[in-house]
Amino acid sequence: MIIVDEALQQREAARNPVRVALSGAGFAAQGLILQLTRPTPGIRLSVIANRTMATIEQVLAHLEIVDYITVDDEDGLQAAIADDRLAVTTDPLLAASTPGTDVLVDATGEVEHAARVVLAGIEARKHIVLVNAELDATLGPILKTKADAAGVILTDMDGDQPAVLMNLMRQVKTLGFRPVLLGNIKSLLDYYRTPETQAEFARKVWQRPKMITSFADGSKIAFEMATLANGTGFGVMTRGMYGPRCDRVEEAPDHFDHDKLINGPGYVDYILGAEPSFGVFVLGFNDEKWMQRYMKVYKMGEGPLYTFYVPSHLGPLETPVTIARAALFGDAATTPLGAPVTDVVGYAKRDLQSGDTLDGIGGFTVYGIMENSPAARAEDLVPEGLTDQCTVVRPVSKDQPLTMADIEPPVGSVGWSLWREQCTRQNWEVQVPP
Repeated sequence: MIIVDEALQQREAARNPVRVALSGAGFAAQGLILQLTRPTPGIRLSVIANRTMATIEQVLAHLEIVDYITVDDEDGLQAAIADDRLAVTTDPLLAASTPGTDVLVDATGEVEHAARVVLAGIEARKHIVLVNAELDATLGPILKTKADAAGVILTDMDGDQPAVLMNLMRQVKTLGFRPVLLGNIKSLLDYYRTPETQAEFARKVWQRPKMITSFADGSKIAFEMATLANGTGFGVMTRGMYGPRCDRVEEAPDHFDHDKLINGPGYVDYILGAEPSFGVFVLGFNDEKWMQRYMKVYKMGEGPLYTFYVPSHLGPLETPVTIARAALFGDAATTPLGAPVTDVVGYAKRDLQSGDTLDGIGGFTVYGIMENSPAARAEDLVPEGLTDQCTVVRPVSKDQPLTMADIEPPVGSVGWSLWREQCTRQNWEVQVPP
């Protein structure tokens, strides 16, 4: 059996590396740039695209990367690829559509902008790796159908919570346990955090205030778990998930309804404040007496619910593995099964008035709550991922969900067009994960 590192060594020996186009130059993108500009056998970072050249130049200077060329057209980009030189551009659509690269990585954390770039990459028949749970949770199902039609892979990245949980879930199933809950671990949740309250912390961790706000106000965990739900078929037990507080991850089974878990179809949720605070966990069920004996010996508890956990997730540092899985094996770390299973819907962060303009994920106006898709569609709820630049057309009170009757979407939005197509698509093909 050929494993990833051996396959990459073979590509390196054949002087045929997997070539990567990267859209974005923020915190996540920088981690991937760091990995791919080191000696990485079998993978080359061919082009970095960001709408602001100054940001690219600042990032490359910070990483002490001096050998690159600026391009602004297809001929220039193809010449750079042929010469095996790193190219940079302010045109993400150019990077996505130009022949010569195998994989497009979107690491923008945006939805509208990323949707345009990813569509261009799919049309150019490039595999798509999303360092972008916001896009995946909002439009992943319809983008997956387009990727399937083009014969390419669309996948979330290894190292982010959805893929780490997917890998752990597969391990738990292989060991003979039935996964009943896939769990995240969160340290803070405050729906009313804003870019103003988070500005100083964002500066300390080298990230944008809006991105850090999305972590604090619960939007990010909703997007992460919705991405996982859409890739597993697991839903939520209640709108917004339960998120009980506990001290240790091993205590998680004590904070959920056992009967509901054991007799249910499988759920996603999270725990708040538990150690290890940067990990993820799976609750697996097995009531076989001999298995329970072994689990006691290995200090895994009394059962029949057992906690399996991974204490870390390394985000963009693990993304090269996903790139290799997609390009060399046609394998996705996490990808939608078919029709949406869950949605992340927008709630008013403050009282909203007619004429207000929403500022999207991690802003001052909305926070995200996870809901099962049938319920979200029945109430005509607005996806938080598409709220940026929407106009409020009637008052919405603080902590109330936004409905389609409350807002006017921006004209010409590709994201909203894809969303409508996703909502009305029939006869979804479902691929059950192994």
